[in-house]
Amino acid sequence: MRYVVAVAETGSFTRAAERCLVVQSALSHQIARLERELGARLFERTSRRVRLTPAGTAFLPAARQCLDAAGRAAAEVAAAVGEVRGRLTVGLIPSVAAVDIPGALRDFHRLHPEVRIGLRVGASEELAEQVRQGAVDVAFLGLPTSSAPPRGVHARELARDRLVAVVAPDHALAGGPAVGLRRLSREVFVDLPAGTAGRVQSDQAFTAAGLVRDVAFEVTNADFLARLVGQGLGIALLPAAYARRLAGVTTVEVTNGPVRVEYAVWSRAGHTPASRAFFGLLGIPAGPGDAAGERPGAGPDAAAAPDDPGAPGTAGAPGAAVGRA
Repeated sequence: MRYVVAVAETGSFTRAAERCLVVQSALSHQIARLERELGARLFERTSRRVRLTPAGTAFLPAARQCLDAAGRAAAEVAAAVGEVRGRLTVGLIPSVAAVDIPGALRDFHRLHPEVRIGLRVGASEELAEQVRQGAVDVAFLGLPTSSAPPRGVHARELARDRLVAVVAPDHALAGGPAVGLRRLSREVFVDLPAGTAGRVQSDQAFTAAGLVRDVAFEVTNADFLARLVGQGLGIALLPAAYARRLAGVTTVEVTNGPVRVEYAVWSRAGHTPASRAFFGLLGIPAGPGDAAGERPGAGPDAAAAPDDPGAPGTAGAPGAAVGRA
């Protein structure tokens, strides 16, 4: 089954053999033997490519589940005798600020060198799905306050942070007082792709205020977004705790600006020994998290006039304590 998964993921018998550290003939022989036992071909082979047959497509999810279960069983046995082994695949959005993931991975590797660590960076929606599918063990996401925790996973709220305007140092707003959404709507924006959680929180805020903004630049990387802003090509809205880390730009408070919630999420099947140890290192409770739709205080912030400096709103919480449910 491990060979089948490797071929499916690499699209090549040669690359799969290299990944599995076997000669290609041995890998091909074992897959052919499995196909005879199943009575169906799992791959269509041509001189140019390899792809799954309908039978292979049906077989692949179960094969992955079996391999994951075998790995989990071995890890649990090791944990029973005081060792942490197996794998730890962490997913995160680029702008996560509630936890120091690089530092935590460094410390975790020193404490548990037998664990194979992997890292995936992407959008919140993609990472939540990868946790559901078992491809990622734990992930750190950012969602608008109007969104419930992701469904199909355990989720624990870590922190809330109000978005600030990020502008070039020589921008007219730089160094000035807090501004409202109406003033910002006259600017050109750099933002994440439409429909992503990082974009939705800003889009919803402007729509609720009856405003339209011009997003001229769409990028998938928050650091590149900041580079465009630094060149004066537009402005952006980013969480305050993350924006403070960026070089070459400055931040301006936004009156009643949108708020982001950061979550740690993990599988409904529970923690592996490695992910449980990782949460322990971060100080995050490893018990069941928030159920989707049951997070206290869920829902959009109260509406307020976009340019009213005294309008009430949810206060940002940069650096909020990790592990707060």
